[in-house]
Amino acid sequence: MSRDGANVAAIETRTGSADETEALGRRLGERTAPGDLIALIGPLGAGKTQLVRGIALGAGTGDARDISSPTFVLLNQYAAPRFAIHHLDAYRLEHPRELAALGFEELCESGGLVLVEWADRVRVLIPDSAAWIRLTPTGATERQVRLEGAAEIVQRFAPAFA
Repeated sequence: MSRDGANVAAIETRTGSADETEALGRRLGERTAPGDLIALIGPLGAGKTQLVRGIALGAGTGDARDISSPTFVLLNQYAAPRFAIHHLDAYRLEHPRELAALGFEELCESGGLVLVEWADRVRVLIPDSAAWIRLTPTGATERQVRLEGAAEIVQRFAPAFA
């Protein structure tokens, strides 16, 4: 969701279960590149952590059981063959400066993959180059998944939505 609205594209898909949401994440993870930032938004229980688990697995992390929500620790880090993965959760933050104090800018510049749940709470810190993913529950297990960002990012991730 570019602040200036220039060169922005979007694509949507639907998933019918937690497994399908994770599978979408795996396909996205296979297309990630060093320096990518993926900002996730959606209500509690929308599947943000499930999607992150898939992204991390698709990027090459090992065991799915190692990938969990960092709600209480704010940051989890995972090793992948191509880059480090930094998984942040802004749900409990009172102010964006708390994320900045964790070294968010340095994480974004580290050449790793940065995944931020509840990114709308820290929107002011999210660079225009981010890929934004909104998960919207449409049923008990069904989700609408919308990816928005710079056209070249959306184009790179579009095959995952097919």
